[in-house]
Amino acid sequence: MVVYGMQLPVQSQSTIYAESWEAAAGPADLAEIARTADRTGFAYIAVCDHVAIPRRLAGAMSTVWYDPVATLSFLAAVTERVRLLSHVAVVGLRHPLLTAKQYATLDHLSSGRLVLGVGAGHVQEEFEVLGADFERRGAVLDETIDALRAALGPEEFPSFHGERFAFEGLGQKPRPAQARIPVWIGGSSPAAVRRAALKGDGWLPQGDPRDRLPAQIAKLRAVREGAGITDPVEIGAITEPLYVGDASWDVGRRTLTGKAEELAEPLRAYAAMGVDQIQVRFRSRSRSELTDQMAAFAADVAPHLDR
Repeated sequence: MVVYGMQLPVQSQSTIYAESWEAAAGPADLAEIARTADRTGFAYIAVCDHVAIPRRLAGAMSTVWYDPVATLSFLAAVTERVRLLSHVAVVGLRHPLLTAKQYATLDHLSSGRLVLGVGAGHVQEEFEVLGADFERRGAVLDETIDALRAALGPEEFPSFHGERFAFEGLGQKPRPAQARIPVWIGGSSPAAVRRAALKGDGWLPQGDPRDRLPAQIAKLRAVREGAGITDPVEIGAITEPLYVGDASWDVGRRTLTGKAEELAEPLRAYAAMGVDQIQVRFRSRSRSELTDQMAAFAADVAPHLDR
């Protein structure tokens, strides 16, 4: 069964995907969108992670990037069942015990709804100003994932000894509500796919077109099998922009649009590739149009996804 989730608008406003109405939106809009996702069966809502954007990138990326832990905690209080995903947390920017404290608290407060999505990051100045290692960020991420597995486990006094990080005899409560926090790995580079295969409970590709996904999935499964890992892994995909129904405005040539069955057909192709969850994003001109789109997708399109 393919499930569907979405990265939230408003909380990150890169020019690649932000709609014009988001610039004037705020907490009330985020809360209403999250409640709609919760009510209509979305598997998760996701929030991005950047600490500070340099001027050279601000024109394209903007500087609007809400803190993921603060935002997901805020949204946990206005929702009941939808899962809370960091897509993705650049965990190499912070010591793993700090990250563990933040996300363990979030999982505790949300009654076990956290999915920890992690990635290597790409903004050099962000690493440098925080004293983090940009050049070796992949290796840092690998060790940080291992450290987080220990720090987010059941032990009040976790123990870890690695090349960069080591801790023991230091207690942290509250513990996560979940016995094991799912860790999804973001990215589509060869290193990211291998990392997802060896260390992840899920994989979040970034920008892979449809024709590349089957080979990427096959590679991930082959690496995992070669390492003797038999636990299931949740494969994700980010869909094309969507608009449910016949749009009366220009939604862009890449946008999938049409009535429910027309829209469901190309989305079912993801399941045929071996995808378990799709991340959807809707074109919209206002918050109300977005929440209407979400409700229409859940009611009319989602029932056709597994046929």
